[in-house]
Amino acid sequence: MAQKAKKDRAKANTAALNNLHVGSAIVNLLFLASHFLWRPRSLVLYGCLSAPALVCEYVLERSGRPRYDDATRTLKSSGEDMAAAGLTEYMFDVIWVTWASAVLAMLFGSWGWWLWAVVPAYGLYMASGLLGFGRSQLAQMQGLQGEAAAGGAAPQGNRRQRRAA
Repeated sequence: MAQKAKKDRAKANTAALNNLHVGSAIVNLLFLASHFLWRPRSLVLYGCLSAPALVCEYVLERSGRPRYDDATRTLKSSGEDMAAAGLTEYMFDVIWVTWASAVLAMLFGSWGWWLWAVVPAYGLYMASGLLGFGRSQLAQMQGLQGEAAAGGAAPQGNRRQRRAA
């Protein structure tokens, strides 16, 4: 079996993307149906807060969908791994939080969209951790430069200790 890992990834990506599109269609159609048939909700708020999820869905589709040769139907590219950690995982999180917010907005009104505030709050939390990491790395590099500058000073300990270090 040539390229078994690529074929397995292509199969998993196709299933994940199909589930993503079906879930998105269900939540968005339910929201619109509840807006027009049950209780009107803010479509402007819905459009503004659903747009990032739709952009994430598009990016996941473009990067994760397997590509096949048109003539021979052989696998050209299996796409990026949809189960990968990092940015892919964050895009799925944005989509799921948007779905949950839409369901809450259907049930409780436009106040349900406040759940979406979790996304930028989490982004700020992650950025603060990255900023703290950057500060510690900068301090460590400055400390190494200070040690190099102080290297001309009298060495500490005896010769054996200096060689062991």
